[in-house]
Amino acid sequence: MVQPIMRDLEFLRKESAPATAADAQIADDLLDTLRSNAGKCVGMAANMIGQAKCIIAFEAEDGYMEMFNPRILRRSEPFEAEEGCLSLTGTRKTKRYREIKVQWQTREMKTRIRNFSGWTAQIIQHEIDHLSGIII
Repeated sequence: MVQPIMRDLEFLRKESAPATAADAQIADDLLDTLRSNAGKCVGMAANMIGQAKCIIAFEAEDGYMEMFNPRILRRSEPFEAEEGCLSLTGTRKTKRYREIKVQWQTREMKTRIRNFSGWTAQIIQHEIDHLSGIII
């Protein structure tokens, strides 16, 4: 179900709790909300729909992806980026990395590890920042 976008900065600055398989409905809502905002948003974290759980969803080269409890294992090739966010007004500069290695869990709690680069890597980094309460 499409959810309203959270704009409360106090809520967005809170660190998200680990996600479990029981949080699958949050992931479904997150994907529905992301799809409904296509054209103005390429990734979302669960706190952007009012759920402080470690789940992100984003557009990747091969379609939409979701990650439960993602964490970056390795970063390389730093660069300065300028990003916007559906929960915030305007854009901000931030440091990102062109190449990242991410570990996450599927909704069935199976661990995955994969390398990402370029635009997809940047989206993932932005959404993982949300999970830590970092607002960019």
